[in-house]
Amino acid sequence: MKKIGLVGGISWTSTLDYYKYINEGINQRLGGLNSAECLIYSLNFSDIQDKGWLNSFDLIYNACTNLVASNVDAIVLSANTAHLFADEIQSKIDIPIIHIAEATAKAIKKEKLRKVGLLGTKFTMEMDFYKDKLKESNIEPLIPLEKKDIEEIQHILKNELGKGIVNKESKLKFIRYANELMDRGAEGIILGCTEIPMLIGQNDFDFPVFDTTKIHVENIIDFILTV
Repeated sequence: MKKIGLVGGISWTSTLDYYKYINEGINQRLGGLNSAECLIYSLNFSDIQDKGWLNSFDLIYNACTNLVASNVDAIVLSANTAHLFADEIQSKIDIPIIHIAEATAKAIKKEKLRKVGLLGTKFTMEMDFYKDKLKESNIEPLIPLEKKDIEEIQHILKNELGKGIVNKESKLKFIRYANELMDRGAEGIILGCTEIPMLIGQNDFDFPVFDTTKIHVENIIDFILTV
């Protein structure tokens, strides 16, 4: 079994899901008392918020190098937005980063979809680092048109879900955002922030929903069990 290093704390709520799903998945495949061999470097999310995501490369990179020094076999960035730095960090370390957007693109291609809605932090939706990975697989991403909607999504992710707060009114807003993207031609929706599944999931819709946390975890488990 390969050993993985998770950069967590971005936020701690979704890091809990990663740890739970990875270990459940390993146990389902191997049985007995098997669980994953892993290390977690849990950042203080407040430090990232204070610096701003665009200025947080050193925080993420330092976590990765600490994990590399602990002889892990791969790095997992346990947040979609953290992949803002994935390519740059990958160029500086000798072990693979299991990339969440690449894993998601594979899952979308498997369903033969070409156009998908993307909900996530404002950085994930507005910047190119995530959307470009989708475009490399000939997948066209759509994001909300209204700036106020993007800001509202960011507010809910940061001030509610990042603290473990689940609000029914916020759930209804996310359902509306998803349906509006579908009305514009999307064939499915990417839950492009690892906290979003706390609010909405496949059971809320009759079209494909791509839970990036669970998709990422399946790729992580595949890696762990690769001989």
